[in-house]
Amino acid sequence: MQIGLEHFLVLSAGLFCLGLWGALTKRNVIAILMCVEIMFNAVNIAMVAFSRYIVPTLLTGQVFAIFIITVAAAEVALGLGILLALYRNRETVDTAHIDLMKG
Repeated sequence: MQIGLEHFLVLSAGLFCLGLWGALTKRNVIAILMCVEIMFNAVNIAMVAFSRYIVPTLLTGQVFAIFIITVAAAEVALGLGILLALYRNRETVDTAHIDLMKG
């Protein structure tokens, strides 16, 4: 059995759906950040698979994956900074108790 583009796309779609489900259903901010990272990695798998099977001589998918990893690292650093500030003020990471935008 040979692994084709469809296998990678099914894996990517499954991971993305799992991350989306977790981001929409979890109440812990750390779990939501982890689910967003799962979605980023699902996109990375799809980008590299498309690059490998559609234009194998170019490295565009790998370059996009490195760019996405860089953006994800920046997103995590910013998210954890916001999370630490929220925890210091509210002493909780539950999204039900984070209502700073309410008047």
